[in-house]
Amino acid sequence: MSTKQYYTSPNDLLLECGETLKNPTIAYHTYGQLNDKKDNVVWIFHALTAASNVDEWWEGLVGDGKLFNPSDHFIVCANMLGSCYGSTGPDSINPDTNKPYFHSFPDVTIRDIIHSLIELRKYLGIDKIKMAVGGSCGGYQALEWLLMEPETIENYTICVTSPKESAWGIAVHTAHRTAIELDPTWGENHKDSGLEGMKGARQIGLLFYRNHQIYHQRQNEESNEKTRDFKATSYLKYQGEKLAKRFSPISYYKLTEVLDTHNIARGRDTDIKDTLKRIHQKGLVLSISSDLLCPPAEQQFMAKHLPNAQYCLIDSLYGHDGFLLEFEKIGNVIREAFPELYMK
Repeated sequence: MSTKQYYTSPNDLLLECGETLKNPTIAYHTYGQLNDKKDNVVWIFHALTAASNVDEWWEGLVGDGKLFNPSDHFIVCANMLGSCYGSTGPDSINPDTNKPYFHSFPDVTIRDIIHSLIELRKYLGIDKIKMAVGGSCGGYQALEWLLMEPETIENYTICVTSPKESAWGIAVHTAHRTAIELDPTWGENHKDSGLEGMKGARQIGLLFYRNHQIYHQRQNEESNEKTRDFKATSYLKYQGEKLAKRFSPISYYKLTEVLDTHNIARGRDTDIKDTLKRIHQKGLVLSISSDLLCPPAEQQFMAKHLPNAQYCLIDSLYGHDGFLLEFEKIGNVIREAFPELYMK
């Protein structure tokens, strides 16, 4: 069990957009202890609407007796800038106005997020990261850090991710944002601005996080006589309401924009293959066979051009969300790929 901690930077963070975040705060959890050699760090990056409590959203892989075990590893997970779980984001107080940022929160990129995490790393006294792990946009963060501090991360595992946001992904995120924009409260300066629209955005997301097969398996109607009150309808409405109880609609909107900025070749190379070739650390690239949002072809392309990466396709009906659910399969593959790390 771990409690949320906070690090407030004594420095301002200059963002890629040219604006500055004054003394940003990063919320984070740690599990276990940094050993004397400082060589047992596992840094896990969360996805879009998750938080730093990785033992809860990845409970099958993080915890006592699990793959990432606090008895053996010093595990760190930090909340992304722009989120609403403790790190500086739209609901935070703007020190220039003493009021929440809300819609005035500046544009943030994946690289900006990594700059903030590098400062947290230094604050925690971490010199080396034995294993960096991320799924979905957590993989975006891992890839950027591998390039920004190649001497820091020794090994990596990235799941259902890509070297840049695809046109498909940007289109999906645009649909999310359009749903929020259609909420008549969008643009108002309060924390629930766009809340009803976010419910619709979440429903759109659930079409791409899962797939036809799993909806047929879980939400199909047994009766031939039904003409309303369908299981699939109830499921999507429930998921929209569930997210609305825990997440900020302005953060949701802003974070989808953050994802769209992801491109590891930006400012580095004209060909993204050359950028991938810069990453020489030992790695593992994982796909989920039924992923619609970030399909296996994306990871296969990466694995082909990463100089020291293994690739594995995990068979699962759960689509993109499979990386959050297929604990046993993912754990077994990581153990096989990195036997020297003594991950029990």
